Amino acid sequence: MIKTGKWMMTLALLMFVLSACGNNGNASNASNTGTAETGVGAPAAAESETKEMTTLKVASLIPPMTDILELIKPQLKEEGINLEVVVLSDNIQPNDALANKEVDANFFQHVPWMEEYNKNKNATLVPVQPVYHAVYGAYSKRYKSMEELPDGATIVIANDATNGGRSLDMLDKAGVIKLKEGVGIQATLADIVENSHNYKFEEVDLLMLARMLDDADLVLMTPAYASPLGLTPKKDALLTETVESAFAITLVARQDNQDSEPIQKLAKAISSPEVKKFLEDNYNEIALPAF
Repeated sequence: MIKTGKWMMTLALLMFVLSACGNNGNASNASNTGTAETGVGAPAAAESETKEMTTLKVASLIPPMTDILELIKPQLKEEGINLEVVVLSDNIQPNDALANKEVDANFFQHVPWMEEYNKNKNATLVPVQPVYHAVYGAYSKRYKSMEELPDGATIVIANDATNGGRSLDMLDKAGVIKLKEGVGIQATLADIVENSHNYKFEEVDLLMLARMLDDADLVLMTPAYASPLGLTPKKDALLTETVESAFAITLVARQDNQDSEPIQKLAKAISSPEVKKFLEDNYNEIALPAF
């Protein structure tokens, strides 16, 4: 009986130990299974560190506008913004695309051009950040200075209200003509009150300005049209606009999204020291930083 009792106690102890070992094994397996199924551990941590990207579409036209946008792409990517540059072909499409919410912002124009668009289309586009001055210049293939320009010479200017007024205001400030007091960049040909050299003015579409250089005595235009001809304001223009002008090329958004975080991040990036240095190093002949 005593031997039997000892045997029974030994068997019970053995079963307890095996049971305990089995539970530990199951707990370990359950723990491992849970890790695999729930993704707890390194994979989940890596996933949590992945930033959710926001796509920001910006309409633009030509360098240095497009170059600047490409330059700031990496910086914006680090801040969770995928910058998509939409390159269009004329001065109307970028504003139409922005007003119609096909893009989130545009970068190609000065504020007077934007204001004229708003007035004509009943739109609510707003300036966000001035970036650079595209220096307006007066160019001639026939003469080397304004003093050489003969009486009765033909001067070609843009036919739209903003750039036409800009041209006349520049000529007024240079003493070439005299405008009615106070008209400034809103001037039209009807506002010329003194033209002592009897210059003849011809108004053409912006896209025609460069072509008129062969036929006219003087053409006023931006670097966007002069540069393809190998002309720069500093080197070739008989007259240039001052940087105090109201015509800085500006980042533009809509009234409903101008204060959004992505647009504000874009505004900060596009007016960074890196962009300023880029302009100074690569476009100092035609684009002067406006910030």
